[in-house]
Amino acid sequence: MIMENISSLILQPNEKPSLGKGLLLSFQHVFAMFGATILVPLILGLSVSTALLASGIGTLIYIFLTKAQVPVYLGSSFAYITAMSLAMEQMKGDISAAQTGIMLVGVLYVVIGTIIKFTGTDWLNRLLPPIVIGPMIIVIGLGLASSAVTNAGFVADGDWRNIMVSLGTFLISVYFQVYGKGFYRVIPFLMAIIGGYLIALLVGLIDFSPVLAAEWVQMPDIALPFESGLLGAKTYQLYFGPEAFAILPIALVTIAEHTGDHVVLGEICHQNFLSKPGLHRTLMGDGFASLVSAFIGGPANTTYGENTGVIALTRIASVSVIRNAAIIAIGLSFFGKFNALISTIPTAVLGGMSILLYGVIASNGLKVLIKNQTDFSKSRNLIIASAMLVIGLGGAVLDFGGSFVLSGTALSAIVGILLNIMLTES
Repeated sequence: MIMENISSLILQPNEKPSLGKGLLLSFQHVFAMFGATILVPLILGLSVSTALLASGIGTLIYIFLTKAQVPVYLGSSFAYITAMSLAMEQMKGDISAAQTGIMLVGVLYVVIGTIIKFTGTDWLNRLLPPIVIGPMIIVIGLGLASSAVTNAGFVADGDWRNIMVSLGTFLISVYFQVYGKGFYRVIPFLMAIIGGYLIALLVGLIDFSPVLAAEWVQMPDIALPFESGLLGAKTYQLYFGPEAFAILPIALVTIAEHTGDHVVLGEICHQNFLSKPGLHRTLMGDGFASLVSAFIGGPANTTYGENTGVIALTRIASVSVIRNAAIIAIGLSFFGKFNALISTIPTAVLGGMSILLYGVIASNGLKVLIKNQTDFSKSRNLIIASAMLVIGLGGAVLDFGGSFVLSGTALSAIVGILLNIMLTES
């Protein structure tokens, strides 16, 4: 239940702090989202500057569509990493299917938001109960487990330097996750990137030549689905093939997470954001943000729990603070040497962090099942979870004559939804 008393907040969503204090608070939000937001494009091989630009633009879009009533920051989504990686792998490195798929996800958000506006959310809750959502999140988290281990250097004849860096990065992230105090506990991945980078520097894994070659100020490394004269923008094609459509089922998971994030934020702010401005508006804001991000070559966007954590710690829910954080992120995307420095982060650092990160995502799936007291003594629940986990993590592929292929997370999601419909409660 959303509490009526709002006195515990220092600033309400519609209130503004002083200029100096506001800038410090905005930079704090930038630091909170930074580590995770840049990690996604680094894993996928996309542009960090574009991801920062997209997160800022996406947040401003969200603020506009929600009438500046919800203090949410949008950053790069981890949920689509596996599906986007698979789409790029199937297209031999071409990002066309991955970017088109995320744009379709954005459209799906808008469509579902429109339906919810007129019909409510009961149908969505029936379609996606915890027994389906939990295993889907587990599959998303563990889908790239082998990639994390490889990047970390835990392979036959691996370089001891990579193992040292990845292990150090992992331990730093664990330390701040468990023992970090105050704000440091909100940014364990950012602290791990910094610590891992310093270890990599000590063992000689850093090449600073891209930083020396970069300009101080330069256009973000965006990609567009058409030829343009925009200062070196790359080009990809709109591709409506099976590799793109296979990304769509994951949207059902992220929509459920989106709803949960806004419930949590509403409890912190003592407001019901699902009613005002309404779930349909928040979904549309999230959807349009992802659509724009993918259009310019960035990853999917999502509401960031890290920034919700900052609001809980500071008790400042000012939307203007979030808006200014978005503007700062856009500014950072034009800082050429800074983005070049980010590109020098070794894969061993990413691997060490990913071991924890992917595991944490998967564990959140377990938390969904535990929180909702899912009864695994019921054969129905056991069958749904078992089938989803084996299909999602076992490399299952369903090939419809080469014209349409379902695999991995997408296939797992569809199987879970169908089994949930077919197997009635006993």
